[in-house]
Amino acid sequence: MTSSTPQRGFSQSEFEQRAQKAQCLMSEEKLDAILLTTEPNVRYFSGFLTQFWQSPTRPWFLIVPREGELIAVIPEIGRAGMESTWVNDIRTWASPCPEDDGITLLTQSLSDVKARFGRIGMTLGQESHLRMPAKNFQQLIDKITLIEIVDVALPMHSLRKIKSEAEIQKIEHICQITSDAFENLPNEIHIGESQRQICLKLRQDILKRGGDNSPYLIGGSGFGGYDNIIMGPDDSALENGHVLIIDTGSTFDGYFCDFDRNYAFGHLPNQTRKTHETVHRATDAGFEMARPGKTTTDVWQAMWSVLEKGGALGNSVGRMGHGLGMELTEWPSVMPGDDTLLEPGMVLTLEPGMAFAPGKQMVHEENIVITEDGARMLTRRAPAEMPVIQS
Repeated sequence: MTSSTPQRGFSQSEFEQRAQKAQCLMSEEKLDAILLTTEPNVRYFSGFLTQFWQSPTRPWFLIVPREGELIAVIPEIGRAGMESTWVNDIRTWASPCPEDDGITLLTQSLSDVKARFGRIGMTLGQESHLRMPAKNFQQLIDKITLIEIVDVALPMHSLRKIKSEAEIQKIEHICQITSDAFENLPNEIHIGESQRQICLKLRQDILKRGGDNSPYLIGGSGFGGYDNIIMGPDDSALENGHVLIIDTGSTFDGYFCDFDRNYAFGHLPNQTRKTHETVHRATDAGFEMARPGKTTTDVWQAMWSVLEKGGALGNSVGRMGHGLGMELTEWPSVMPGDDTLLEPGMVLTLEPGMAFAPGKQMVHEENIVITEDGARMLTRRAPAEMPVIQS
């Protein structure tokens, strides 16, 4: 059953703690401020949660200084929403204004920050983007010639990788809602229905059960397996002998789950059954390895060893899990060479996958949280035997 609904939002003390951690990071990295430009990072420090980020027209900026209060530099349309957060220093301009969309105001605001090192951090590197026009970014660089811009993508990833108890509760809540919907799905679907029809039923059920949105819900199918897991759902019908994978990133209060389930239609070929059992065992191996002191590479190796013994021909996904939280996929990656140390509070996906015949693969995914004693499932574990839709 779905857990009780967590309180939406966060206490001011949680935001203060996040800002303090960032300020400690700035002291270590010799930065005067961090300039944030993407929705997850702005929301993480301010609590500003709005669907308006879907519009690419306006840029948004949040300055986290090494000393003092946060400064929001945002379009005027967002003032009322930002005023509902804990941020007090809110500076706005009339946007859209292509000739100067906040750059002059942002430059002035950065000059108001107490300067000591002459360095400002921005997330420019791995798994990051600017979310502002490149031309505007160049205008900013030209205006702040005495300030060095430093990449802080990895330090920011590292700061956000440890989730608070309140964050974990939100992720677990949407995991449980989606687990309910996945478990109910065999009662609602039939042979002959299309991927699109089945995925729509799942999305509607998730929303009815209390999910806020399912911005990521994909499907793939084929006889005995599937060769594509990112392009569907499409209008192809599920026939006797087909296997369907559905993978969803659904949200509650701005936090994602990300896991999949597999369903067989009519009958399950023996080779596919054995492959599903192998992937299921690989997930268990990853779960047992996921504990403080181990690394993402250790978890990958534990899963791959099971897959390899089970006859895996390869893995086209490129990794077997990743971080999870405010974004569908977050740093780090569960893959060889990543070597990120596991710590309590990290939320990860375990996503072993294997090619088991030409044009056929099997992928499975669960969501976990690292605890002091090991790992805990946030999703409800998929059955060891793949459900078979008989009619």
